[in-house]
Amino acid sequence: MEDKQKIQPRKSLQQIQPYSPGKPIWEVQKELGLDRVIKLASNENPLGPSPMAIEEISKSINGINRYPDADATHVKEMISKQLHVQTQQLIVTNGADELITLISEAYLEEGLEIIVPSPSFSEYDFGAHVMGASVVAVPLGENYEYDIEAILSAISERTKIVYICSPNNPTGTYLAKAKLQQLLDSVPEQVLVVFDGAYSHYAKAEDYTNGLEFVEQGYPIIVLHTFSKIYGLAGVRIGYGVASQEIVKDILKVKEPFNVNTIAQVAATAAIADEKHVNDSQAMNENGRNQMYEAFSKLGIHYIESMSNFVLVHIGPNAKHVYEQLMAKGIIVRYGGIWGLTEHLRISVGTTEENEILLETIGSIIKRDLP
Repeated sequence: MEDKQKIQPRKSLQQIQPYSPGKPIWEVQKELGLDRVIKLASNENPLGPSPMAIEEISKSINGINRYPDADATHVKEMISKQLHVQTQQLIVTNGADELITLISEAYLEEGLEIIVPSPSFSEYDFGAHVMGASVVAVPLGENYEYDIEAILSAISERTKIVYICSPNNPTGTYLAKAKLQQLLDSVPEQVLVVFDGAYSHYAKAEDYTNGLEFVEQGYPIIVLHTFSKIYGLAGVRIGYGVASQEIVKDILKVKEPFNVNTIAQVAATAAIADEKHVNDSQAMNENGRNQMYEAFSKLGIHYIESMSNFVLVHIGPNAKHVYEQLMAKGIIVRYGGIWGLTEHLRISVGTTEENEILLETIGSIIKRDLP
């Protein structure tokens, strides 16, 4: 039958590449007929969700016939107490991904530009392209460190947003407090700095900043956070932003009224108060990273020291082959080709047992492939 489709999408869609998520466990099990699959591809919390969040979710089930609180009042109140900010400085969204889209809708249009250090999170590009704006990629420096001078040099009269992901996905590197101060003091007044702190709970460097102090000081910055990582709530989708009341008001104009579901709201309200779960998650992650570092060093695999819950490793020209061999054995990691890192794998930190299985398997693959 002849295709009679004549409806043309907006021209800006030609620039958009749909997000490519890591394969879910069930799909790999089905494809390969495996009973056990270890997923170390999406930077999820291997400890699981906050027990306090699970308890509150079970209590809220009978209320899901009602629309959720459009203002996410209780979530904002808890975040306000935790971070010592005003509720009017908060916007709660369906994951930090939605907030990136809302920021794009509020501030971008055709003819404007965003600056994105590269490689970094692909959703920044997506939001710009949806609005017809251009993306100016600024390569990270040696060992994937931020190059503030290069970022500032890339700013033009068309620049509207500068994105900073710290710790950065997929490299695990971060922007030091002094460097962020330099950036904020140097950008033109019409430029918004978006600081993505999705992995901030894992950063232990003394000179790290989660960006919130600069919101308090009145800089043109919005800080993004998520409940998907340290709090283990990736499956219910909830995140938030912290900024001046003026910036929040702008973004609220494009937000859907019931964007965050009831389950997500009650889970987040409980999880942010669960200090034990946060501390346990941080400890597991730090131990897991060190476990990986030691094994990679023994195997002669170069890695980037990470301030996050994943490690970027340099495998070499056969990285995709190693990725495929791991997949065949039921171990899902992330191949770096999506970021142009064709010789790299990004590996999420798992439980001690999961890490052991990964490291033994990757070691056997590499030794087997040696000439």
